[in-house]
Amino acid sequence: MQHFKGHFLLLLEARTGNSICQVLFSQHYTERDRTSATMLSNKEKDLIKEIWERLTPVAAEIGADALLRMFASYPGTKTYFSHLDISPNSSHLLSHGKKIVLAIAEGAQDISQLTVTLAPLQTLHAYQLRVDPRNFKLLSHSMLVSLACYLGDEFTPVAHAAMDKYLSAFAAVLAEKYR
Repeated sequence: MQHFKGHFLLLLEARTGNSICQVLFSQHYTERDRTSATMLSNKEKDLIKEIWERLTPVAAEIGADALLRMFASYPGTKTYFSHLDISPNSSHLLSHGKKIVLAIAEGAQDISQLTVTLAPLQTLHAYQLRVDPRNFKLLSHSMLVSLACYLGDEFTPVAHAAMDKYLSAFAAVLAEKYR
């Protein structure tokens, strides 16, 4: 683990089939994650929007992969899905994965309005589903690994840093109703 400009950097490897992709995670420690969205430049916002627009045709696959990674790395997160079949390629897993990716993509359309865009999901997850808010951060880390594996060389360090900031903000906004 290394320290760099207010972040802890951690290099992780993820296996996808026969390939290995390396992902550099940053864990913010000096600022609230929600401020990450305001720290994005216009160029980063455009990049994030473009990436998610490109991924919507494969939303189910990307989302399911991120969920499976989260379940494998953090088994306690499966408890919220005990009523669903969350085995690889199940219709429930693909359906929920698609919902997640489409929500992330919708938020990317206008990042400055993320709180407004996510308000219905905040209420659903906080008051009806009662999801532990820490799980949003865990899913954002799993999503970064899935993106790195899917996009390969297209997931440049600039894209990675921008996406990390965006997903941190996304997770923080979803967790706001818990405060």
